[in-house]
Amino acid sequence: MIEVKNVEKSFGESKILKGVSTVFETGKTNLIIGQSGSGKTVLLKSLLGIHKPEVGTISFDGRIYSELDDDEKRELRTEIGMVFQGSALFDSMTVAENVAFPLRMFTNKSKPEIKERVDFVLERVALKDAHHKLPSEISGGMQKRVAIARAIVNNPKYLFCDEPNSGLDPNTSILIDNLIKEITEEYNITTVINTHDMNSVMEIGEKILFLKNGLKAWEGTKEEIFKTDNEAVVAFVYSSNLFKKVREAHLKGY
Repeated sequence: MIEVKNVEKSFGESKILKGVSTVFETGKTNLIIGQSGSGKTVLLKSLLGIHKPEVGTISFDGRIYSELDDDEKRELRTEIGMVFQGSALFDSMTVAENVAFPLRMFTNKSKPEIKERVDFVLERVALKDAHHKLPSEISGGMQKRVAIARAIVNNPKYLFCDEPNSGLDPNTSILIDNLIKEITEEYNITTVINTHDMNSVMEIGEKILFLKNGLKAWEGTKEEIFKTDNEAVVAFVYSSNLFKKVREAHLKGY
């Protein structure tokens, strides 16, 4: 569980986060949504320790990040997995080498142990035959799966995903969503996803945080988002005619 209490973050005179409080639950897919400039990325980077809030606290299962010493912060970072928006794979490394990178950096595992773990996670994301390929030799969807494999290879307690469906076709996006949800439940991870993809909200939004102008404007589940009368949420989530019809049908019980 990650608990955010009254977090404020400014850059110069511009206040980006304005007293945000929420809880990201363990074993669930927690989504952060909102328009560009709403504070989503700043919140995600604050969770990762990249930005330091001026006010408020962020705690990981009771450990307040700002109160940890350097060794404790390093230990916490080994418990975090990250899926970047553009996958951020090393072009000159094979798929297997990319996945093995965190183990070589942060553990003392032997080469056979690393190979065993890499083989396991690549099979888990359905890429058991891609070990020796370079990122340029595989599709965008496969690159995302490699990024997920790399993010979970060190058995993280916390998984952060920044726009994991960016640049993917709808079918592949659904596969990535389902994979993230399955892994979250299977390994009881606290997963936080920063997304613009409303299909992700409807499919895997077990906990949804909606930010507007740096404030928590709404939070709830994918079931509750259909029924909310929060005007800002309705205007954002149901901006397309298709989603408006989906909401209307849901409210009518179809």
